[in-house]
Amino acid sequence: MKIVNTETISDLLLRAAASPRKRMNHNLHTELIDPINRFLNAGIAGTYIRPHRHRMGKWELVSVLQGDVDLVLFAETGTVKSRLAIGSENIAVAEIPGGAWHSFVFHKPSAVMLEVKPGPYEPQEDKEFAEWAPLEGHATVTSFVRWLEKAQPGERWRQP
Repeated sequence: MKIVNTETISDLLLRAAASPRKRMNHNLHTELIDPINRFLNAGIAGTYIRPHRHRMGKWELVSVLQGDVDLVLFAETGTVKSRLAIGSENIAVAEIPGGAWHSFVFHKPSAVMLEVKPGPYEPQEDKEFAEWAPLEGHATVTSFVRWLEKAQPGERWRQP
């Protein structure tokens, strides 16, 4: 049996804070070939999750266990379609359909999500990154993250 308790979450957040990317996963599935992938995704405010989409039929179910996380959905062009506060009083769980461009914003100081999605995990095919969003490590990432933290439907990021 696997359990997630406050110690699991605290340890994961400590490891996320020490990570250069300011986030860390903790797999609950045993192997990457499992038919259903289940994991915790911990993030420190300011972490960059480059907008991406999964293949059609590869949905992603998310629920916030601790903290505050926004799910930001985008149109094909990078315009914000919607912004949802997952874990708020109104939204406990969100299922993102395959093919939907999305990103997450972890609010201060940190947050932990439970993610469930179909496996097996195939790193080369798991996701397609949005060309209109900066590559991880690019000089404009900090500006993009600041914009993403507040971006509202109808807005589109303009590279400085």
